[in-house]
This record gives sequence, C-alpha cells and structure tokens, in this order.
Amino acid sequence: MRITVVASFLLLSACTTQTTTPAAPETAPAEITATDSAPPKPKSWQLSRSNRLKSKRITVAAAGDIMAGTDYPENHLPDDDGASFFAAVTPAIRSADVAFGNLEGVLLDGGEPEKTCKNPKACYLFRSPTRYAKHLKAAGFDVMSLANNHALDFGEAGRDSSMKALRKAGIRHSGREGDYASWTQGGVRYAMIAFSPTRFSWDLIDYQQHLPLVAELDKSHDIVLISFHGGAEGRDGVERLGFGMEYAYGERRGDVVAFAHDMIDAGADLIIGHGPHIPRAIELYNDRLIAYSLGNFATYYGISVAGEKGYAPLLTAVLNGEGQFIEGQIISHIQRRPDGPLPDATQKAWKMIRKLSQLDFPDQAVIYLDDGRFKPKVTD
Repeated sequence: MRITVVASFLLLSACTTQTTTPAAPETAPAEITATDSAPPKPKSWQLSRSNRLKSKRITVAAAGDIMAGTDYPENHLPDDDGASFFAAVTPAIRSADVAFGNLEGVLLDGGEPEKTCKNPKACYLFRSPTRYAKHLKAAGFDVMSLANNHALDFGEAGRDSSMKALRKAGIRHSGREGDYASWTQGGVRYAMIAFSPTRFSWDLIDYQQHLPLVAELDKSHDIVLISFHGGAEGRDGVERLGFGMEYAYGERRGDVVAFAHDMIDAGADLIIGHGPHIPRAIELYNDRLIAYSLGNFATYYGISVAGEKGYAPLLTAVLNGEGQFIEGQIISHIQRRPDGPLPDATQKAWKMIRKLSQLDFPDQAVIYLDDGRFKPKVTD
C-alpha cells in the first residue's frame, strides 16, 4: 500500500501570463470518511488508542513535481505512452504506507487553455491524457497535490478533469480551496491539504485564515499532511531559504519557513514543499519534519532537467501514529530524458539536501548519514 533541454525551456514554469478570470468555482466537497455524529469515546479508550498510535511506524513517501508528458500544443508523450515512465521508482513508492506527489499540469482529454502567454516560446502549458492517472496509481501514488501554477493551465475545467481522473483511479487529491483529502487506512486517520499562491487554491500567501481548519483536522485525524508549492525560483541562489517573503518573476511565492512553522504549531505533522525546481533544505521542527523543496521528480518534457534541476529526490519519512518524526531517507534519483527518474548511485540529491540543511539550519539536532538516512539526535 500505501515526485540538456534547449534554453527556451528554462523559463517555463514561472512564465508571466495574462489570464481571463472566471467566476470562482464551486467548492468541491472534502473526501471525508470520519463522522461527527459518533458518540464520544471514554477516556480509557482514548488513552489506549494514543498508546497504540505512539507504537505504530508509518512510512510516507513524497516526491516533487510530476508531469509524465503533454499533448499540447503538439504530441510530447513518451513513446510507450508512459507505461514505463515510473518503472525505476515504483518499488520504493509502493513500499510506503502513503505516497504523495505534486501533479504539475492537468489530466484532460482535449480542451483549450485559459492562459494567454506574452511570450509563447517561454511559456508552456501541460496537458496529459486522463488515462495517465492509471500510471500514477500503478506507480503507487495515493494522494496528489493540484495546487500549483500549472494546475490551472486549462482553467478550472482542467482541474475538474484532473480531480475526476484521479478519483476514478483511486487517488485522493487537494488543491482547490475547500478540497482536502481525508481517509482512514490501517486504523490511522489521515488528512492532506495542498497550498499554493495560485488563484482559487488554498492560499499560501494569506495562509493564516486556514490555520483553524488545520487545528480542527488535527483533532479529528491522526496524521495531517501539508503540501505547498512555493518559494523562489528562476535565478542563482534560490537553493537557500529566504527566511521571509520569497519572490519569483515579480510574484510573491510565500514565506515558506513561517508557513511551515505555523502549520506545525496548528497541528500539522509533515510538510512537503515543491516549486523551486531544485532540492532545498530539510528541517526538524517540534519533532515534525519539513522538506522545503523536493524539486523535479518525473518531468518528461518542457521543464529543464539540466544540472540540479535534474536531481529527483524521493523522501521517505517514518512517523509514529501521532505524526512524530522517527527517521527518514532521501533516495536519490536523476532525470535523463527520455527516461523517467533513474537511481543515482552518486547521491547528488541527498548530498545537496544535506549541505543545504546544514547551512540553513546549522544548529538543528539531526544526524545525517552518508547513505541518505537522517534522524533526530538522541538528547538527555
């Protein structure tokens, strides 16, 4: 059970666009499995459950940006229609209890884009066939983010289609404001909300308005996962955290450190970041893990995979049943087109994440091992 192309590709993910703003879509119903009408359990039962959860070990696998091919404006799909695109990473993803990825683009058959790019040569729109949802499911993904700057390439109709295709494949999702995933698995209650600075999404910029919901989900769920698509991109030095509001191409991309800390203070258990297209630091905050960017993971076309943009880390985080971080590992992969992510014996992704973590958080009590594993230091 259970993320050298030509120079014109380098600017695509944060291109400046002019968009015809549609009316706000209706809020999608949350996928809720718990019920508020159940009678309260006695304190003895609650204590027993808490003890059981503390002894549990849950593995969450998380990947960054995923775009397995696009057929717009012309066919740039894999030769085998994506059947083997995730082959090398499937065993690791499927071995986790829960697997997460960020869907960069839409799952849509036909349709016209809503974006009008000022410079079409530097602005790309991603549309994968709805049948590609089955590739994500076969690879082992359980829940996906639909909160990013490409989730609305084909407007809310495109995101509607993505939601429907994922749901049909048995994959949960979050992205549109009001839409969060909620499910019970193996006796553990999970929730996931995905944030971004994009319109009609859970708001990464003014996120404080959503902290009460996170607190409520913490009361009704055992593990609360938070995803965000944010942080600086597109220039040298963006691998380091800004520790304040970050920008890309004149747009606000969030104060990701404050966001992550406030989410954990409200009740979140694991924070999964993506957006800068390169790996960034990890942080252990109040016994909860934050991955500030998992970079590109599986991007077949249109997104540069030159240098560090081709590093494709897969995070595996072991939590107890109450969300406390126990240990983790960065399994390093690399993208070499036309293949999907491939194992990287030189561990470039891990070495970069370890270095950045030590630079951005020099005093945090984490042990970094050479094989990609990391864990909290044992203190008296």
